[in-house]
Amino acid sequence: MPSDEIKSQYELVIGLEVHAQLLTESKIFASDANQFGSLPNRNISVITLGHPGTLPKLNQKAVDLAIRFGLATNSTISRRTVFDRKNYFYPDLPKGYQISQDKAPICWGGEIWIKLKDGSEKAIEMHHTHLEEDAGKSIHDEHSSDTQLDYNRAGTPLIEIVSDPSMRSAEEAAAYVTEIRKLVRYLDICDGNMEEGSLRCDVNVSVRKYGEPLGTKVEIKNMNSVRFLQKAIEYEYDRQVEMVEAGETIIQETRMFDPETGRTYGMRVKETMNDYRYFPEPDLVPILITDEKLDEVRRQMPTLPRQLVKTYTQDFGIQEADALSITESKELVAYFEAVVAEKVSPKVAANWLMGPVRSWMNESKQDIDGFTLTPATLAALIRLVEENKVSNSAAAQKLFPALLEKPEAEPLALAEELQLIQQGNSEVLQALIDEVLKSLPDKVKEYKKGKKGLLGLFVGEVMKKSKGQADPKVTNQLVIQSLDAITV
Repeated sequence: MPSDEIKSQYELVIGLEVHAQLLTESKIFASDANQFGSLPNRNISVITLGHPGTLPKLNQKAVDLAIRFGLATNSTISRRTVFDRKNYFYPDLPKGYQISQDKAPICWGGEIWIKLKDGSEKAIEMHHTHLEEDAGKSIHDEHSSDTQLDYNRAGTPLIEIVSDPSMRSAEEAAAYVTEIRKLVRYLDICDGNMEEGSLRCDVNVSVRKYGEPLGTKVEIKNMNSVRFLQKAIEYEYDRQVEMVEAGETIIQETRMFDPETGRTYGMRVKETMNDYRYFPEPDLVPILITDEKLDEVRRQMPTLPRQLVKTYTQDFGIQEADALSITESKELVAYFEAVVAEKVSPKVAANWLMGPVRSWMNESKQDIDGFTLTPATLAALIRLVEENKVSNSAAAQKLFPALLEKPEAEPLALAEELQLIQQGNSEVLQALIDEVLKSLPDKVKEYKKGKKGLLGLFVGEVMKKSKGQADPKVTNQLVIQSLDAITV
């Protein structure tokens, strides 16, 4: 492994090709079901298998979803786009070619904003986004030398998001993929499940001495984990720097990453563009995208996470870290906004979501969709605190867990049943305060001599006598008044 001093002379250059399977009911060029988890070779037809004489028919929804992504990333939408045949042989590609896009992708340019650990932000520029069909899947049983083929995935609609080589660290690459995953989920165009392969990426890595031209890139295929992506990039950076320092030649090749060893290994020499023999797909007409179509897709667009964070921090006064956490998923945003719609403080609602609710999600290992309390119930709980009927600690530590056990209960009725309603009657509280001060004459004398820190002791004793039902704010005020009235 090269030393840090040697590595400091080399710049890491990263470009990513992210593949996102689109959430359509059928495949991009056939009516076969687009469905994960089916038994092998169930979602296939003669079109998927490339039988002679079959013709593809374009799925319009796939086009609409690609446009939605382009609009969300400030890409330029091509008004006329065509499909091309990308020719190569692989066992899980039944036709012997893939229908993709080469010279006229549906989206040009665009950007993805990322936030790094040091708080800085950076726009990662994209080269283009194109539509294509996925290949099938080769399955290798460790106990057999045979390769099994499942064509269910063949023909699944994809967008391939191709970045410029503008990333300079494994952290940036990880943040970029994470942001794309969040965005496609927000847009309802892909479920983003990397473990199922519906979102995966190929990473191109090269190194160069600062100021020199780009080096020879190496492609690492089919990364389906953000953590493994980072490890693969870090290993490849070390490997390439070591090779350059030793005077060895880096070849353009396709490599794979082994999670167990943390190393990449060569799979095949990388094909060049000429090897694919791209030519226009003769069985599909060009796609013409009109102003009306763009307006239609725009009307269906949700508010995006970046804009939501701005609204939450500037208009609602929510801390940026909390706003970023809330906008991790559109489901959490929907829940939060439903709570706020019940006329409670957005800032307080955010505190509850990032406090007790987030703790429940972490402990139960569920997302907000599995949360048993409706937004209206949580809002009613929050109002009890805002109206000083229940203390914040009692609400979080006693009433909230009780509601989780009885989610259909009304918060006020359950608070009364658990005797959590705060006592705000000044006459009742004053009697308790008098008892406490009378029982602690020495502490009262110390307080009057300037030991003001004893105030908490008196308030705490009153809270004990009230069994936690005394309103802390009212109690605090009455204790101070009572102590001020005492002469020693």
